[in-house]
Parts: sequence; structure tokens; C-alpha cells
Amino acid sequence: MVKANLIFLNNKAMNEQGVLDMHKAIIDVEKTYMLNWKGDVINPGKCVLRWGKTIEDENVLGRINAMPGYVGGDYDMAGIKWIGSGPMNYKEGLPRASVTVVLNDPKTKLPVCIADGTAVSTIRTGASGGVAIKLLAKSNAKVMTICGAGAQAPTQLEAALIARPSIEKLFIYDIKKENAQKFADIVKEKYSKLEVFVVDNPEQATRESDIIDCVTLASEPFIKGEWLKKGALVMNMADYEVDNECVKKADKLVVDFWEGIKHRMISTVALMWRDGLVKDSDIHAELGEILCGEKSSRENDDEIIYFNAVGAGILDIAIVSRCFKSAKENGKGIIVPFWE
Repeated sequence: MVKANLIFLNNKAMNEQGVLDMHKAIIDVEKTYMLNWKGDVINPGKCVLRWGKTIEDENVLGRINAMPGYVGGDYDMAGIKWIGSGPMNYKEGLPRASVTVVLNDPKTKLPVCIADGTAVSTIRTGASGGVAIKLLAKSNAKVMTICGAGAQAPTQLEAALIARPSIEKLFIYDIKKENAQKFADIVKEKYSKLEVFVVDNPEQATRESDIIDCVTLASEPFIKGEWLKKGALVMNMADYEVDNECVKKADKLVVDFWEGIKHRMISTVALMWRDGLVKDSDIHAELGEILCGEKSSRENDDEIIYFNAVGAGILDIAIVSRCFKSAKENGKGIIVPFWE
């Protein structure tokens, strides 16, 4: 038997290799979207291991997603993201999500790295939101609303402020007001120049906002299209968060991975497609198309744009691949004998 080793990177090692660098994450995500559109990836989509029979069950009992893929270009790496989501974990003082990423050499198919991908998952989702804001929000966007004050909120805000440093006012809404207040306190300390307001309901905040970013576990819409002002970007980043009117009112419908969205069948635009209210041809573009210059981004300050993201394991694989290569160069991580 030929000897083979792999590198194990725990959360500390991943942090040391720059996993929390949002600027680098945005670059990784942009490159991956472009490689996807050019066909230089393999992206089979998610396999969802669900507990329960309905969305409501899943949002209590949890799920584990398997997300395999290959990313070409400078990354040239295969792998799989294995993410467990336990919504009730907070009762035991544990984070809702836990992620393991395995990287495989695309030539030999042998595993070369096992990494903690928990931070990767939140960072890349934030970076995806940042890319969407960069391409689709008004250039001088000043007011933002974040709905959902959980693990995704900080990275969504961080990426948004990179994409639009013009943002000066933030509304925060969460069904648990104490969560919104905790997040607001963190934001005020970190971003002292930002005006921050916790709201009891999202209506007035939405009416004022240039960007409405939803990162929740909602199973019923709570953002209404009638609230959207001209020039608004509404971001349906997770579940069934916005009503049909948000989609109907939009001048452009933009997505990250359309086939993945239809397969997941949980967001507003996916459910409308299922019901025959949205056609494939109604989708203006995937982000990769826009980044590759094949479709337009925002064209004027009056356009209302709806964006939906489902995510894909290839985004995590790209970021973990960067950290893995950095660890090899710097002699970091734990060497594990796979075959002895």
C-alpha cells in the first residue's frame, strides 16, 4: 500500500489561514460564480437529509446537507461540504450549524484535507450577499434592513459595507426582539458611524430601505412587495421570506444558481415557478452571467430588483481550497496518515 497523508484544519487553523477575511471571500465567490457560468465546475447540487415531513418540521428538527463539487480554474479542487443544521442547538449552548469540508485531489481522487467549514459557511453566504449588493444595489445606497439577527447577519452586514460603504443607516428586525437588540449592540460597537435601529415590524424599515436583506428561517412571507420603494434591492437569502408581490413588482429577477433554487424548492421564486407563476425565461440572470459580462446588472436607480440565493458547495470548496493551499505553504495544520 502506498502511503498517503492528509491535512486536518480545525477552526483555529482555518482562522490562521484567513478564512474570516471577507475581502478574500468575496473574490473567491466571484471567481466561483464565473467559473460556474463558464462550465469549469461540477456542481451536482444538494442532497438533503431531512428530519420530519414539512418545512416547519425541518426548521425545528433540523437537517444535514451533502454538497459535493469540483471547482476549476486556479482552485482545481474537488470536495464535499457536509453541513448539519440543528435549530434547537441553542438550548445546549451549541451553534445551529456545524460544517465539515473534505477536499479531494481531482486527479487521484484521494482526500487531501479535512477542515472545519463552519465559519466558511457563514462567510461565503455573506460574500454572496456582498456580490449581489455590488452588482444590484443602487450605487449610493444609504439605508439597509437586515431581517434575521442570527449567525448570518454579521457577515451579511460586513459584506454589504464593503460593497456599499455609502450605507449609513441600518434597521434590524427579528421575531425575537432580544436577538435584534443583541446584534444592534454589537453593530454599534463595531461600526460607530452607522445609525442602528431595532424595529418591532419590518414595514416602515422596508419602505425606507435601499437594500432589504432577509436571512431567516421563515415559512411564511413577512416582507410585502407593496412596501418596496423605487430602486430597492430585496434579497431573499434563505427560506420563504418575501411575498409573491416582491417578485412580481421587480424589474429584474436575479439568482445565484437557478437549477439549485428549483431543486431546493423553498424560496418565494421557486414556489412561484412550481405554481406556474414564474417561468425560466423570467429570470434575468445568474450572478455568473453578470460577472462574465453577458447580462446587465442594475441599469438605473429606479429599478426594483429581486435576488434569491440557494448557495452551493463549490463556494465553500473554493474558500477551503485557498486556506488549504495556504496551510501547506506555511506548514500549518495537523498531518494525518490516511494510509500507512
